[in-house]
Amino acid sequence: MADTPQLVMDERVKQISPMRRALIRPELGGIVGTVAVFIFFGLFAFDSGMFNSQGIMNWSVVSAQFMIIAVGACLLMIAGEFDLSVGSMIGFAGMMIAIFGVTLGWPMWIAILVTFALCVSIGALNGFIVVRTGLPSFIVTLAFLFILRGFTIFLPQTIERKTIIGGIREAAEGDWLANLFGGTIGKGFFTWMGEAGMIATFERGTREGQPVVDGIPMLIVWALGLVLVGHVLLTRTRFGNWIFAAGGDAEAARNSGVPVNRVKITMFMFTAFCATVFAACQVMEFGSAGADRGLLKEFEAIIAVVIGGALLTGGYGSVIGAALGALIFGVVQQGLFFAGVESSLFRVFLGVILLFAVILNTYIRRIITGER
Repeated sequence: MADTPQLVMDERVKQISPMRRALIRPELGGIVGTVAVFIFFGLFAFDSGMFNSQGIMNWSVVSAQFMIIAVGACLLMIAGEFDLSVGSMIGFAGMMIAIFGVTLGWPMWIAILVTFALCVSIGALNGFIVVRTGLPSFIVTLAFLFILRGFTIFLPQTIERKTIIGGIREAAEGDWLANLFGGTIGKGFFTWMGEAGMIATFERGTREGQPVVDGIPMLIVWALGLVLVGHVLLTRTRFGNWIFAAGGDAEAARNSGVPVNRVKITMFMFTAFCATVFAACQVMEFGSAGADRGLLKEFEAIIAVVIGGALLTGGYGSVIGAALGALIFGVVQQGLFFAGVESSLFRVFLGVILLFAVILNTYIRRIITGER
């Protein structure tokens, strides 16, 4: 009886140990950072209300804000590009919704749809200029950062003689599309938890007996939905492989038949879409649009993506990692308040964590490429 053939490992193929394989997972930094942050605030802010129902909702909402824009920034960075106009796009989109829906009196659903179409078109223009001219996306989107911010200030001053336009909540009342950005879900479930004593309720006033948290804001629903869509797109579809290829080696990808230009333009459009989702949720929550909305959000999105394991050189990253980076931001920003720490130190934290993440990602890149 013949012996069963044995599988012989080719010595020319470099084997990766389980430990090494774990180290090169893009989510590693985000997972470690998330665990460390929760342990820290669990020790120093547990009794302050940070982890009761209202506290959890506070940092969840802030994390969701970061998460929405981090998803778009993550996919774009993996494709090898940056978009520094995200923050200005948020302010511009919110202002356009206000101008269309309040100043011009359009039905709010039309104002929202037109704003989405306008902003996604600007995202496509960003991408088109980058791929057609060969200019760095850093320069092109930096120009649009100033262009969009300028229009966000100029338009309301010219039309309304002010830089803040209110009345959005009243104009959106009963609007089917506005409720997808400014409403809540699960009210009945939270009411039941309040009646069962599982979460705190108001003890006096007109809301006596009602739960302090009456539902999950649509902002959180959008954030989780975009994370899911982005993750599936990146890891389960051919287009996701194209994104990695476009950011890893664009020329090699073109030679392999990957439509690199189309991929990059699509990612710029998706980043603009995410920024507009953020803006729509924001104006519905506050009931107004301001010319200063979205300041520095582009940098916060990039930092969240870098913490999540994406390489600044493109071709490597994870949507789940970016979501964890956003969660870290939200927990720390609110946790500093609950722990009684000066809130301005949040910016210090951003700088420190960015430096740490870049050093870690550089080390990971050397592991992947075999550099010393």
